[in-house]
Amino acid sequence: MRPLKISIYAFFAVFLLLTGMSGKMIPAVNAQTAATGDTVADEAEAPDNEICLDCHGMEGFDTEYPNGEQRQIHVSPERFGQSVHGKRFCVECHKDIKEIPHAEFLDRKVSCVQCHRSLWDTAQKEGKTEEFARLGEVVQQIDSYMGSVHAQPNMEDQSNTNATCYDCHNAHYISHIEGELGALSRLEIPDICGKCHTEQASDYFTSVHGKEVALNSNPYAAVCIDCHTTHSINSPAADKNRLVIAENCGSCHDQQYETYTGTYHGQVNTLGYAYTAKCFDCHGSHKIQRVNDEASMVHANNRLATCGKCHDDVTAGFASFQPHGNSGDFDRYPYMWIASKFMIALVLGVFAFFWTHAALWFYREYMDRKQGKNAPHVQTDLLPHLEGKYVKRWSLIWRVAHLLLALVVMILVLTGTAVLFAERDWAQFTMWMLGGPENAAFVHRIGALTFIGLFGGHLIYFAFCLARNWKEFKIFGPNSLVPNLQDLWDVIAMFKWFFGKGPRPIFDRWAYWEKFDYWAPFWGMGIIGVSGLMMWFPSATASVLPGWVFNVATIVHGEEAFLAAVFLFSVHFFNVHFRPDKFPQDIVMFTGAMPLEEFKHEHTVEYRRLVENGELEKYLVEAPSAPMTFFSKVLGATLIFIGLTLLVLVLNGFASHTGV
Repeated sequence: MRPLKISIYAFFAVFLLLTGMSGKMIPAVNAQTAATGDTVADEAEAPDNEICLDCHGMEGFDTEYPNGEQRQIHVSPERFGQSVHGKRFCVECHKDIKEIPHAEFLDRKVSCVQCHRSLWDTAQKEGKTEEFARLGEVVQQIDSYMGSVHAQPNMEDQSNTNATCYDCHNAHYISHIEGELGALSRLEIPDICGKCHTEQASDYFTSVHGKEVALNSNPYAAVCIDCHTTHSINSPAADKNRLVIAENCGSCHDQQYETYTGTYHGQVNTLGYAYTAKCFDCHGSHKIQRVNDEASMVHANNRLATCGKCHDDVTAGFASFQPHGNSGDFDRYPYMWIASKFMIALVLGVFAFFWTHAALWFYREYMDRKQGKNAPHVQTDLLPHLEGKYVKRWSLIWRVAHLLLALVVMILVLTGTAVLFAERDWAQFTMWMLGGPENAAFVHRIGALTFIGLFGGHLIYFAFCLARNWKEFKIFGPNSLVPNLQDLWDVIAMFKWFFGKGPRPIFDRWAYWEKFDYWAPFWGMGIIGVSGLMMWFPSATASVLPGWVFNVATIVHGEEAFLAAVFLFSVHFFNVHFRPDKFPQDIVMFTGAMPLEEFKHEHTVEYRRLVENGELEKYLVEAPSAPMTFFSKVLGATLIFIGLTLLVLVLNGFASHTGV
């Protein structure tokens, strides 16, 4: 090859001498004008690329460096002409070429960064940013590159960066993203990256992605830049890169990404926790295989070992967990489908009844108000000597328990629904305020333990009271919260009153809606509590139950929490505070007592029984002090405001999930 090369140089030297061009100086090229689309230099003086390509355009043209390194310096005229720089002059980039023929072994002095930034500055000055918007994108990519690991000094030779633009972009053949050439360039990316990252490239070409590229020339198969990005490449171990990898994978695997974001792993990833399971934790990175391939990390034979990288004491139950389970697919995930449809039916049934109940109640009390049949916190005829008295309804222990329960439930709703609706801005802000998902999980679990403690304490206290008054207690008696047949008649009478077909019914110590409010937490505690403990202690759960139970637990935990939150802050708030008889709030749970006249109106049956038995005096107390009343109103208003705020947030999250 060496004699041929000498002959070629000799031929062109003679040719140039004969034509009077030998040693001709190349005129200065003003690249700044390129932004306007004008000719870079005067066409009469501009060096034609054909002069360069007369040598460099020859197939196999190469050179040998003094150190013996052989280097190809051939440029395909056809491919260069089809590239994005095909209309540019060679010397616009190769500014160190001052004359033709040029000296051998020149250092490459090509500044992609300076050129593109200069062109963009010119476009901005001339007001042509819209016309050259693509150039603006390139400048943004430059800024990203300058902050990447590739722009950092090479550890072995700090005079050079790890990678320059032309190391990745194949200098002369930068093609448009679209079209056949773009697809060809995309298929070359693994080889380009592999020049430096040899081990990773070797692994990649054994993977399902690499085989699609190497064997099938599939331009849609994942290549390096799909996972690692292009210009802003940094360490894959960095938090910001771990957080976006699932979304990068999801650009191709959209259905799997959607199901992943519905799991706890995906939710806390969305909220900014970098160390939960990501796609590559389960599937691998460069060696990804198809799920049914025995070499796959998620193949049935390897799944426990894969889960065991994060979870200690993995058991057989982990293997049947469905990380991409879809509750809408009965054929593949029947248990999830059944659980989801059951919870949807429960939510719809509860709200269909109680929201209708609340709307009709509001309408009837409003109409009675217009007709002068009632008034806010209604006044009734009293025994003269009892006017101004209050009836004790709640002892201190019940009031404290109720307050703690209210606070704990609000904490649980905030920290829980922020995970359930992780994609919402308010959820992201909540996590930021709490210091991240780890702290939020800690707060949530403390709240859960407090709730369990209050619930357990209530059962113990109830058992104590029951044992103490066993002989007098009647399971369906007036003081019992156990639903009875009278409650059914009261419901019927209430609806007759709603529609103006009967008088307002009168109630005993506990109205039917109060009994429902009491028993609802037993159901909620069972569903939310048990499912929450299962997810809190996965190893213990998976040791006795199959893995799909976690999928079901996730569904019922979230749906029941949604039901409880919306019910409490809409139906319960209406029954207690917002119906016309009570508006704007009822503070009996904070003062422990209610006005006698209100007691007579709300619990007429109990009032009459106490009067007939001569026991009313035992329950009468003085009115709460002014400071106590003021404090109770402030506390009540604060809790109502927090509850309504949470209601708005929860409904906002629900709307985003359903696409409303």
